Amino acid sequence: MYFTDRGIEELVERRGEEEVSILWLGERLREFVDLNPDFETPIERLATWLARHESDDDE
Repeated sequence: MYFTDRGIEELVERRGEEEVSILWLGERLREFVDLNPDFETPIERLATWLARHESDDDE
């Protein structure tokens, strides 16, 4: 298990039943980068990966 898995597990545990919009997610990511500028590159990579990830619905 990676260290980050703990945070992901907490996210799923606390908010797993919620539905969020991409707009909401984008706003939270921007807010996070504003508060933590050292994480700009990893957040940019995550956002790009999410934007380009092929949906299971397309298969």
